[in-house]
Amino acid sequence: MSTPYVGEIRMFAGNFAPVGWAFCAGQLVPISENDVLFQLIGTTYGGDGQETFALPNLQSRVPMHQGSGFVLGQAAGSENVTLTSQQMPVHGHTATATTGGNTAGQPGGNYLAQGADIYETNTAGNAAMSPSLTTAGGSQPHSNIQPFLCVNFIISLYGIFPSQS
Repeated sequence: MSTPYVGEIRMFAGNFAPVGWAFCAGQLVPISENDVLFQLIGTTYGGDGQETFALPNLQSRVPMHQGSGFVLGQAAGSENVTLTSQQMPVHGHTATATTGGNTAGQPGGNYLAQGADIYETNTAGNAAMSPSLTTAGGSQPHSNIQPFLCVNFIISLYGIFPSQS
């Protein structure tokens, strides 16, 4: 493995951080032992800036380059979301009825059956109706996580100090 830059982040398939590297788990580290890395990232990811600073926390997070309104060190997003009616596409539900009668206790398909023509046999049945539909959904959050494979992200604590170009 070539000598890394200080602060370089790599994916690592092992279950430990190699010597000179640390997991990107948001942990606080002492400035006194990691002063070169502190010069690069400061308190971008947390810490008090006097005694400690935090490493980036990539646990359950997808890394993204800064820009388009997102700044270095910013965390955003949610693993679970609950949609509101304003976020759902415009759609409608229909009430269905049939003119075929049914004498069973539970009419087939649970449709409204034709009413009896009590007053006149030559006229179609007229009935004032105010059908209503019940609300759909349960307002429960659903998973918002893309397909993934878990690997560890590690950050180099030592190495070549990157020069600005």
